[in-house]
Amino acid sequence: MRPFSAIAGSALFLVAAPGAVAGLVPWLLTDHYRNPLSAVPAFVPAGSILVVGAVAILLHAFARFALEGLGTPAPVAPTETLVVGGIYRHVRNPMYVAVLAIILGQVLIFSSWAVMVYGLIAAAAMISFVKAYEEPTLAGRYGAEYETYRRAVPGWLPRLTPWRG
Repeated sequence: MRPFSAIAGSALFLVAAPGAVAGLVPWLLTDHYRNPLSAVPAFVPAGSILVVGAVAILLHAFARFALEGLGTPAPVAPTETLVVGGIYRHVRNPMYVAVLAIILGQVLIFSSWAVMVYGLIAAAAMISFVKAYEEPTLAGRYGAEYETYRRAVPGWLPRLTPWRG
């Protein structure tokens, strides 16, 4: 895939998937963000920092897919190469981790039980999708390269030092 197509496809998928999961659904669950902010003083700044940091990680991860992998995160337009640079040297699923962190940030900002339950359901769905579809697909597509990467880099809790495979 050409770089421009990979960037455009990744941008479209960013709006469609994480935009809906981490933005639209919480927006609907919090009455379009008209809920009052959390009464716990530290929750609003902590949640805001979590959201901003996670958005930065999400954008970085999407850029890596387009520029390093020459593809998109969408299963219909996968990368040409296994993406293992940048944030992917610390965690295999940074997009999912970032989306869940954005949801958690909103839980803190609005003290929303509905968003918390939604986040737990989203986490279960993501983990199931990774185990049932993504890992077998990547193992089939990239073989030993993916298995080496999978053994060295954790899926969900980032390693502190970058993998140097």
